[in-house]
Amino acid sequence: MPDDVEMRLLRHFVAVAEELHFSRAAQRLFIAQQALSRDIQRLEDRVGVRLLERTTRRVGLTPAGELFLARAREMLGIFDATLFELRGEPRSLTVDIVGSGLTPALVLAEARHAASEVEFFARFHTGAEAALPLVLAERLDVTFGRAPGQTDGLRQRPVRYEPIAVVLPERHPLAGLAAVPFESLRGTAPCIRAGDHATPGWEHAVLQLLAPFGVDPALAHPHVQGAEELAQHVRDRNAPILTLAGQPAVPGAVVRPLTDPVAIFPWMMIWRAGAEHPGLRALHDAVDELAAAHDWLSVPAGTWLPEPEASRLRR
Repeated sequence: MPDDVEMRLLRHFVAVAEELHFSRAAQRLFIAQQALSRDIQRLEDRVGVRLLERTTRRVGLTPAGELFLARAREMLGIFDATLFELRGEPRSLTVDIVGSGLTPALVLAEARHAASEVEFFARFHTGAEAALPLVLAERLDVTFGRAPGQTDGLRQRPVRYEPIAVVLPERHPLAGLAAVPFESLRGTAPCIRAGDHATPGWEHAVLQLLAPFGVDPALAHPHVQGAEELAQHVRDRNAPILTLAGQPAVPGAVVRPLTDPVAIFPWMMIWRAGAEHPGLRALHDAVDELAAAHDWLSVPAGTWLPEPEASRLRR
């Protein structure tokens, strides 16, 4: 029948719709870009409407494409779930969410709500740097953090460009400000190693951020983990602690956004190339829902990003 659509075409369309870039989608799918372009054209011919707007500079979804993307994900989810049931394969997915209350934990909570039939296991590692070898070794399915660029055997997508903020003791001189300019941190010895978000990738990013301002961070202590230890660190040090905008409340402290510049931390979701699982699809859907609802992927002009992410985003 001319209206029949192969699952392969749906997968290829979803990859292009998520990447909004034919070359990256082709790399993700391990196929040639020309073959992918032909498959998208074949799919549009089958459904009878244009799904993608293509120019020499960008790829975007048409209104029909937006609708079709939602339906394609539903069909692929049902198809994959059925295969798992027929084959008797395990339905669980192990996800590194870095720490409680962070952006990855919000994504996992949304995925669990939408795909209650999938069993998710949450793990806490010290960032993508420690988790990536586990993903490649198939001991972990998904992780979040700063990605090292294109790596053989891995796939990634942006999740959130999250503003960087500062935790301040309630009586700190800067606590009364609605937003804290970076210049104000000079001489305060801010801590960058306290909080569940403080991974090697985080430290690498904020050291880039602080250097041009001549702000020397406090580095003479190990990573401080857990909400209680973070609150204790605030009391003991009485100094600013760099954090993320989504930082859960800390007793005895306030959280203020940083300005001049507004700086953001790039969260990526990273998984094994070729992995197919209903839970993985649910995580993708959760990212899409949360990013659309809370504007997670916008990067206003003048916003600071660490390297190499800033250069990648400008390409």
